[in-house]
Amino acid sequence: MDQRIRDSFARQSMMATFGARIDEISEGRVVLSAPILDTALQQQGAAHAALSFALGDSAAGYAALTRIPEPQDVMTAEMKINLLAPARGQRLRAVGRVVKPGRRLTIVTADVYAVAGEQETHVALLQGTMVPVGR
Repeated sequence: MDQRIRDSFARQSMMATFGARIDEISEGRVVLSAPILDTALQQQGAAHAALSFALGDSAAGYAALTRIPEPQDVMTAEMKINLLAPARGQRLRAVGRVVKPGRRLTIVTADVYAVAGEQETHVALLQGTMVPVGR
C-alpha cells in the first residue's frame, strides 16, 4: 500500500510544483505537507485557498486509495471546503481520512493546518466523495 501511494504521488506534477511531500501513510489516513511558498500567496500574504484545497483533496484522495483494491485508482467526484482561518506560517499540513469506504463511493475528509514554528492553526476542513476508476 505504501509504495502504491508513493508511486502515484510521484506522478502528480502539481504536488511537485507546490513542493509537497508525504508525511504519513496508514490504512484510511494519509498526511501530506507543503511549504507556503511566495508563489502560492494571496493578496494579504496568507497561503492561497487553492493550495489548501489541492493539498487537502490529495490527502483525502490518497486516504481513499488505501482502501481501494488494486488495480483501481480514485478520482474526486465532489469536494467541499470550509476556510476557517488565514493560512499563515511556514507549511501547510493536510490530514486526509476515510469516513466511509465503499465499492462505488468513498466518503472522505481532510483537515488542513498552517504550521508556524510549534503552533498549528486549523485553516480548512474539506469533505468529499471519491470514486474508484480504472487506470
